[in-house]
This record gives sequence, structure tokens and C-alpha cells, in this order.
Amino acid sequence: MPPRSPLPLRHGLSAAWVRTPHAGTVPEHEGSMRDWLRHRLPPRSKEATGLHALAESTPSLEPGEQPSVDVDRFLAEGRFVWADGTPVRADDPYRAHTFVWFHRDLRDEPVVPGELTVLHQDERVVVVDKPAFLSTIPRGSHVVQSVVVRAREELGMPELSPAHRLDRVTSGVLLLTTGRRWRAAYQGIFEDGTARKTYRALAPYDAARAEPTVVRNHITKPAGQWQAAVVPDAPVNAETLVELESRVGDDLAVYRLSPRTGRTHQLRLHLHGLGIPIVGDPLYPDVTVTDVDDFTTPLQLLASDLEFTDPVDGTPRRFRSARTLPL
Repeated sequence: MPPRSPLPLRHGLSAAWVRTPHAGTVPEHEGSMRDWLRHRLPPRSKEATGLHALAESTPSLEPGEQPSVDVDRFLAEGRFVWADGTPVRADDPYRAHTFVWFHRDLRDEPVVPGELTVLHQDERVVVVDKPAFLSTIPRGSHVVQSVVVRAREELGMPELSPAHRLDRVTSGVLLLTTGRRWRAAYQGIFEDGTARKTYRALAPYDAARAEPTVVRNHITKPAGQWQAAVVPDAPVNAETLVELESRVGDDLAVYRLSPRTGRTHQLRLHLHGLGIPIVGDPLYPDVTVTDVDDFTTPLQLLASDLEFTDPVDGTPRRFRSARTLPL
């Protein structure tokens, strides 16, 4: 772990850092810090080993993504700093095994429509009702427009961190912890499956789903691919109870979904597999490429209810979204 950051939080996030390796024989280790930084942070590089954006447990970079860094401009503006807070100068000689800190440039993000509503707040947790298109954690193109950054700033709580995650396009109930001391306990109820989550989805009406259906299969999400996939004949790792709840007009229905596992895209893939893909899904059955700031077609999937026994004091907890379908 790095030492404490010499830079203050910005947008509720800690600074990014890079660490120089021990001195070696390659040319980048024999010149100036400018030489090494230009080597380490080349324009448009996809290589990110050793680069970290610190927001406690909430990384602000997509896996494999490099931040936008103009090394010469950052040096001229004093935006790279040593651990003591003094600026790194372009002609500073290379220092082995040393941390360098900086805040990356952020794009001008349009505000995601919809309110980030606080459903509950106490000493240990904050429960919010997330709108579609708001990322749970700061990642890639969505940093300021994420639950973590917006909630930290709006509530003045710099240690807020999610105990679990919702896809950016999914709406509904999300649990956050107020400080580091509570994280493990509340993350644990999602890891061990004792937190009970209920979703509702708007999808095509299918009379064959009048009776409850349990979908059980093996889901995998290959790295670098948009869609998850079902692996035939593999051991079951994903299970969802699907129940028809109500009709919406002649062609659509609201389905109640009770996942008993938490695989990536599980609910979306399970309904697609039943022939009733969720309305507004940009990935299933087909990948629909849209602008990253297009908020016109929300996924009609709502994390509507969250229930659990509090891991700290043993009290029953239940939270329900105020949102309804269609979104």
C-alpha cells in the first residue's frame, strides 16, 4: 500500500499514483523523472500495470485503461508531486521505488437525469435509490457522475463506499457504508448470499411464465467481451426465480426476479434465455452501440427490495425503492 496521499480529495476521490520500480539497467531508469513519466504514461497507452486511482476500494479507472495525462503539461503546472507534496520537476533525476501522485484530467460529464435519493442514513450505512445511467463507482468515462462521488459530495461523507454494486444501467436500492470500519461486515452479507435482493423487470408478456420458473445454469463473462454467456453442461453457478407479477398492456409484463446468486448480467441473461429480454437492454439479445451520454432509453430493470439481518446489531433491515416500472 502507498503512504498517505499528499494531495487533497477532488470530487470525493483520492489522487492517482504511480510508483517507480527499483533502479535497473533500462534507459528509463537512468535519466530524468520526465523521461520515466513519459515512458510510464505514454499517450493513448492501454497498459496500466502499477497505476492506481485511489478512492479507498473504489477504483476510478476501467481495467486496462490509462488516464488522460499530458506529462509535459502536468510537470509544467506542478501537478505531479512527491510524497511530501513538493512538485516533481522535469529535470529531477530518476528516483527508484518512489511514489508520484497526481489528479488526472476529467471530461466534462453531463448530469445523469433522475434523483439520487437517500432512503435511509445512520451511523454505519447509507441506502440510496439509484437512477439508471449513474455508475455505482467512478470508472472510465463516468467519474463525477457516479453514486460514490455524488453521494460523498452531497452528504459530506468522504469515506462512503458501496457494499455491493449495480450495473450503471440498472436502477434501484444500493447500500453504502459510511466508513472503513464497517465495510467488511456489510460487504460480507452480499458475498455469503445472506442479503436477499428482489428485482422487477419490464419484458414481453409470455403466458408460459404464468407459473414461477427457476432458471439454473452456468454463466461466464469473458474478459473484453460485452456479453456474458451460458456454458452448457457446466456446474450451476447462477440461479434466479422468475415470477409473473402483472400485465402491462397487451404485450408487456412486470416480472419479479429473486436471484439466489450474483453473476454478472445474470438477470438480463436469464430473461433473454427465456425469450423475454428486458425492455431497453443494450446488450441482450443484441449489442446496441449508443453514445456514452445517451440517457434516452433506460433499462427497465429495478433493484426494488433489499432485505438482510444487520451483521453488526442483528436487527432485521428492509429497504424498498420508490421507483416503479416503466422507468
